[in-house]
Amino acid sequence: MRPKTGARTLLCLTFLAVAAALPAGAQFVYTTLNDPLGVGGTSVNGVSGTNIVGFYWDNSNVANGFLYDGSTFTTLNDPLGVHTFAYGISGANIVGHYSVSSGLANGFLYNGSTFATLNDPLGVNGTYAYGISGTNIVGFYLDSSGLANGFLYNGSTFATLNDPLGVGGTYAYGVSGANIVGYYVDSNTNNHGFFYNGSIYTTLDDPLGVKGTFAQGISGTNIVGYYLDNNSAAHGFLYNGSTYTTLDHPLQVGGTYASGVSGVNIVGTYYDGIGNPNGFTTLLVPEPSTTILVGLGSLALLCSRRGVKYRQCLLSRLTRRSRD
Repeated sequence: MRPKTGARTLLCLTFLAVAAALPAGAQFVYTTLNDPLGVGGTSVNGVSGTNIVGFYWDNSNVANGFLYDGSTFTTLNDPLGVHTFAYGISGANIVGHYSVSSGLANGFLYNGSTFATLNDPLGVNGTYAYGISGTNIVGFYLDSSGLANGFLYNGSTFATLNDPLGVGGTYAYGVSGANIVGYYVDSNTNNHGFFYNGSIYTTLDDPLGVKGTFAQGISGTNIVGYYLDNNSAAHGFLYNGSTYTTLDHPLQVGGTYASGVSGVNIVGTYYDGIGNPNGFTTLLVPEPSTTILVGLGSLALLCSRRGVKYRQCLLSRLTRRSRD
């Protein structure tokens, strides 16, 4: 027997009321990720699938790179460096930079077994490798005047990447295929994110970033980074090509910095109440309203097929779920 018109109407009203009460927008589940040897703090910078890279500060205040494969931390230290900073990963390849006793930074590429120094020939004051996608590596170098210039290394040749508005410097941080993100410093020393598709530079400014926007990582159409609000406090962001979403770790006190993205996985660093860096991962969860609406629709159909009054079935199941 089909439910009466009044019962069906009541079901629709109940269904819509529940749907309206559900939170809209994507949700994020945060997990702190600290290397057990990082007594001075852990910074998480890059992600590729389930593999994550970054660096930690040990009890001697030395920076050590690491690779985390989802269960185990492995220390990665360039044999030529006093400090090693791992920043980007693509498959088995990892990039970053190491510093020598003089403090000069040298880029590196680690292929899973061997470290190779990676220095832009124009980077007389240092080279910093930050992002990798396949054979493409991006970062920046400091020229003879100390100005930052972005670069793209394709496996054989270095090409300088400077946003035409970046008269105060250009910093390339993330790469996905042919697309590159980073930030530049304009003539008024303001910081702006940028997106470069191989031919055109597009400025990326989070509307809340009144003190600057810094794009750090890219995967497909998703871009992550951080912005500084009107109090110069740092907040992570996710930009999906049309909308900016703020990413703030719930335990952060001194700021949240999103730095890497791979699919729905986002990684970064937040600062706690005593000023120590802590790595984090966060998973982008689909909008709960969509998921639950589908579930409620299926529930209504199930009730109909079993010949149970819609209202009684719906309310009883929602009540049971709330108790569970």
